[in-house]
Amino acid sequence: MKISYAKRSGEKELLDRDDIPFEDIERNMHELDFINTWLGGHRISIRGLKRLLGGRQRITVCEIGCGGGDNLRVLSRYCHRWGIDVEVIGVDHNAHCIAVAREKWRGGHAEWVHADYRQVIFDKRKPDIIFSSLFCHHFTDEELIYMLRWMEKNAGAGWYINDLQRHPVAYHSIRLLTKWWSRSYLVKNDAPLSVLRGFTRAEWERLLQQADVAGYTLKWKWAFRWLLSKSTDSGLRVIRSGDYS
Repeated sequence: MKISYAKRSGEKELLDRDDIPFEDIERNMHELDFINTWLGGHRISIRGLKRLLGGRQRITVCEIGCGGGDNLRVLSRYCHRWGIDVEVIGVDHNAHCIAVAREKWRGGHAEWVHADYRQVIFDKRKPDIIFSSLFCHHFTDEELIYMLRWMEKNAGAGWYINDLQRHPVAYHSIRLLTKWWSRSYLVKNDAPLSVLRGFTRAEWERLLQQADVAGYTLKWKWAFRWLLSKSTDSGLRVIRSGDYS
């Protein structure tokens, strides 16, 4: 099969289906947590949080597309280590993912919401920070424009996105790694496909322009990730390097 990197793949991942058995999803989430830990994905999510903390000692963090909650567990541990009182909200349309997140949670206050993020309305107070990790590449450009506007509207202090760069080295590396290491057919199929559904810098810049988002920061991170962040709080102090190292 000839692989094209010229534009984003439109092929849907297996995980986007509604008929995947619970035990297969659980195995998939376990392996993704391992990949995020060892290839730096969790470190990037922490960097996104640090950028928007602004010296706060109390914060609410919402993840859309939270999966099994591994990102929120990492961020919660980070906040507790630095004496930051954190509440988390995890939103996912897959009931199996929410069940795993609830079962594995051992932190402080957490709310797990089984819903499409577009159906979520924050009645009392907006979350300070909204983020997503390895979520955006599941969507079409039109859906992403809506998502960017939704995050702009609903984040009290700011939002950030941690997602994949589309690149030949990233594709072949993860394909070989998962071929020899993974025991999940979901990971073996979806991990390389995720890269083909990833983004170039120019694509992100075009999407942000179409969503009328300005004043953002877009940084390349190892390994083949983008960290896109935006403060929605005009009084926010962006932390200095080393403040929460």
